[in-house]
Amino acid sequence: MLQHRMDGPERGEPLVLAPSLGTSTRLWEPQVRTLARTYRVLRFDLPGHGGSKPLPASTVEELAALVLEVTEAAGMESFHYAGVSIGGAIGATLAVRHPGRVRSLAMVCSSARFGDPEGWHERAALVREEGTGPLVEGAAGRWFAGPPDQALLDDLAAADPAAYAACCEALAGYDLRAELAQITVPTLVVAGRDDPATPPAHARELADGIPGATLVELPGAAHLAPADQPERVTKALLDHLPSVPGMRVRREVLGDAHVDRAVARTTDFTRDFQDFITRYAWGEIWTRPGLDRRTRSCITLTALVARGHLDELAMHVRAALRNGLTPDEIGEVLLQSAVYCGVPAANAAFAVAQRVLNEEKD
Repeated sequence: MLQHRMDGPERGEPLVLAPSLGTSTRLWEPQVRTLARTYRVLRFDLPGHGGSKPLPASTVEELAALVLEVTEAAGMESFHYAGVSIGGAIGATLAVRHPGRVRSLAMVCSSARFGDPEGWHERAALVREEGTGPLVEGAAGRWFAGPPDQALLDDLAAADPAAYAACCEALAGYDLRAELAQITVPTLVVAGRDDPATPPAHARELADGIPGATLVELPGAAHLAPADQPERVTKALLDHLPSVPGMRVRREVLGDAHVDRAVARTTDFTRDFQDFITRYAWGEIWTRPGLDRRTRSCITLTALVARGHLDELAMHVRAALRNGLTPDEIGEVLLQSAVYCGVPAANAAFAVAQRVLNEEKD
């Protein structure tokens, strides 16, 4: 079985991250910290790369079968998938040959056909004879628009020559151009504008051929965009992948800035609690049809006044404005609370609300 590693909550939606030829699970390291807050992330090494043994696989279909073996062992009956270069080709092949397994697809610096097959056969012959060492210098120029990542270049130098050559032969025989329309899952295509290996024209062919695909072109990125532009690749994936149930409502009510700060402060210790409030408070209670959001804001303000939760009250005064309450209506809620929750509690609440309303006015 391919060497693989898991990150993220066990109940998170499954997400597979696939490397490019010559690299390892290390390629996705900049993205995993963020993605694993929400998703159950599986990363794998290609045969003969990283920690994987040189398993026999000389077609993309055979590589896809190895990936299915790993996901089944991890209990992932279906999964979201993102892959770079050959990793993207494996994902596209899975989406065509095993459509029920892939929930969504992201192809990063990938292609429907990776150029002339003869070039791949020549590279395979070179590597079988001399190893991957002669490829390292050229890879630095193809892989990175910015400073090279030496650890990723070391991955290439350490790859098993026979397994690397077999992957080259898999790319030589890969051509999905006539089958792109069979990919029906939500698809993201990411291109590096400085990528000489799979230029943006390759990405546009994918986006034009896959129904409804979204195309994102990243400046300052060569072939290994996750390493070259880690934050932009992470954002593109987060925009593409489905959010935790309730996250959309949470953002609509509390605002992106507040939610982004909360997500950024999430730790291993608090991750389950953040998941809990997003799913249950925002995904199940705030989305129920029985009350509109204005009414729910009135109730929430009253409860926070009663319990003296002033920090939360400030946040929900802003939320009440966002939900359509006017400052006068917020004042009426606090006045009503003075009768049933006590004057001291309402006095503190009016002070907090006044501060928030002044800030919002400014």
